[in-house]
Amino acid sequence: MHTQKNTHYSKIKRKKMTKADIVAKISEKLGLEKGDVQATVESFMDEVKSSLETGDNVYLRGFGSFIIKTRAEKTGRNISKNTTIKIPAHNIPAFKPAKIFVDGVKTNTEVK
Repeated sequence: MHTQKNTHYSKIKRKKMTKADIVAKISEKLGLEKGDVQATVESFMDEVKSSLETGDNVYLRGFGSFIIKTRAEKTGRNISKNTTIKIPAHNIPAFKPAKIFVDGVKTNTEVK
């Protein structure tokens, strides 16, 4: 029996906002030079990355949390060699949006 993969999410076309777009919007909104805003945004991202890399979560009230999630050890398959492999437990960075953030997205975006 052939099962069809659910590709619903991959077909949704959404607008994208890049770091350059964010810098331009903040620069325009606050009347600051783009270079200064870019340095600030990059510094923020560096601080979040370095905090997570040292094991510290980052909590931003009303926005969300950058957290470390632990993935348990599991067994996987190397399909090219047809062998079983052990994938060790490991940590990954994740973002958990605040409730007010989730509620805003739910009420202000159209379901496509």
